[in-house]
Amino acid sequence: MENTVLELKFALDTFYFLVSGILVMWMAAGFAMLEAGLVRSKNTTEILTKNVALYAIACTMFLLVGYNIMYVNNAEGGFIPSLGALIGTQAEGADHSLESDFFFQVVFVATAMSIVSGAVAERMKLWSFLIFTVVLTGFIYPLEGYWTWGGGFLSELGFVDFAGSGIVHMAGATAALSGVILLGARKGKYGKNGEIYPIQGSNLPIATLGTFILWMGWFGFNGGSQLLLSDMENASAIGKIMVNTNAAAAAGAIAALLVCKLQWGKADLTMVLNGALAGLVVITADPASPSPVLSLLLGGLGGSLVVFSIVMLDKLKIDDPVGAISVHGVCGILGLLLVPISNTDATIVKQLIGIACIFSFVFIASFITWMIIKKTMGIRVGEEEELNGMDQHDCGIDAYPEFVSMRN
Repeated sequence: MENTVLELKFALDTFYFLVSGILVMWMAAGFAMLEAGLVRSKNTTEILTKNVALYAIACTMFLLVGYNIMYVNNAEGGFIPSLGALIGTQAEGADHSLESDFFFQVVFVATAMSIVSGAVAERMKLWSFLIFTVVLTGFIYPLEGYWTWGGGFLSELGFVDFAGSGIVHMAGATAALSGVILLGARKGKYGKNGEIYPIQGSNLPIATLGTFILWMGWFGFNGGSQLLLSDMENASAIGKIMVNTNAAAAAGAIAALLVCKLQWGKADLTMVLNGALAGLVVITADPASPSPVLSLLLGGLGGSLVVFSIVMLDKLKIDDPVGAISVHGVCGILGLLLVPISNTDATIVKQLIGIACIFSFVFIASFITWMIIKKTMGIRVGEEEELNGMDQHDCGIDAYPEFVSMRN
């Protein structure tokens, strides 16, 4: 009888892992739609190609080396992981199957890479981006992941990041920031005297759909990170995580809407979409500890901050077409710093150390990788190719072939 109960718990927890992973995988569609809607029509096919290709590369690299670097045969509290290949073997007495654990983890690394895609859109060479994808998903992300979720020195220190505000979101945004700095802004985005010229996206209905898909997928992102479902304590915790995740997203959208109305007298849809995502990123650091009301407040802070962050980055001439650095980076940091409010295991000092370590390593490693690619094959398309659009330059296929497009 006892064996039957254990087998049933194993099956249930494995199934929950797999379903959560499927929800997070669906976030790849959300990123693709959000980014496709926020870039110009002449760059839509290319951004969609990047999102499909990066997901495929991330899954392949994490299977071959990434998971092993992050989780297999590593020293507790260590800094340098053991290097190996593939995903290892099933541990005796595990709560769920090894393969379900890998599947849940691999969709997280793809999420981190998707963040980079939007920030460098409309002027980066496709193949340069894909080479960087190999490095980030196979080596950079797994190493900082070992420090935290893999039981490395940040885990031993007591750094708290429940579902990845820093490990996934800030890391992806940091890699994006290093690339954007080397890449430069899109042509026509900034004037010589500091003027900022908005470049509107081509399809806001698609961008809105993408946001709702991401919102939905986030329930797997945060809920699945509880790891277990098969007892009363974990099942109750998952219910609370779902409520808090939804509350933070809703408050983020409302806060961004109100800030836009107060600042400019208009309801800027792109800011509202990013406000919802900002609330989700903030709560991801710890969706299990806060009350639902506190989750509303935390999400509202994220939704407010993201509006000012997007404006500030524009003033600094850091061109991010979709606001990814602000949503995932700035609000990822905010989420980590807010954890001690409701989680007594976390302290500001420990959170700051974790933020500094992840940011520094990912930025430096990414910057070096981007620089090598820039020196060898280049990272930016030529001016003519940029003006004509990435679809023609990289893909040869227009996303909207029946539309009349103006190419300058």
